[in-house]
Amino acid sequence: EYINIINKAVVSTQSTGDLQIKAKKALKNILQKCVHLPALEPLLHDAPPNILKHVVAQFSKVLPHDAKARRLFVTSGGLKKVQEIKAEPGSALMEYINIINGCYPEEIVRYYSPGYSERLLERIDNHQPIMTN
Repeated sequence: EYINIINKAVVSTQSTGDLQIKAKKALKNILQKCVHLPALEPLLHDAPPNILKHVVAQFSKVLPHDAKARRLFVTSGGLKKVQEIKAEPGSALMEYINIINGCYPEEIVRYYSPGYSERLLERIDNHQPIMTN
C-alpha cells in the first residue's frame, strides 16, 4: 500500500519537484529491499519507465529462487505484463526481462507474449488438413 502512495507522489503533476525527487529516491530504496512480490506487482502496471526498471530488477532477483512466486507471477498476469514491456536490446531492463523469462519454459513465455494468439490463428488459417480415406 505504501509503495503505491509513494509511486503516486513520483508521477503526480501536483507534487513539487522536491517531493518527486525524495519520493523517487525512497521508492528505489524500498524496491531494492522488497521481496514480497505481490506488493510490487501493481507497479508493473503503474510505474513510470525510470521506476519500472527497478521493479523488474527486483522480480528478476527473487523469481529464480522461489517456485511459488513464479507460479503466482504467471497467474496474476505479471509475466504477461513483462512481455509487453518495450526494452532496448542490451539495456539493463532487457537483461532483467531475460532473467525473468529464463525462469519459465519457452512455451509459457511465448504464450504470454503479445501477438501469440494471432500467430496461432494464422497457423490455423494456413494449415492444410490431412485427408485420410
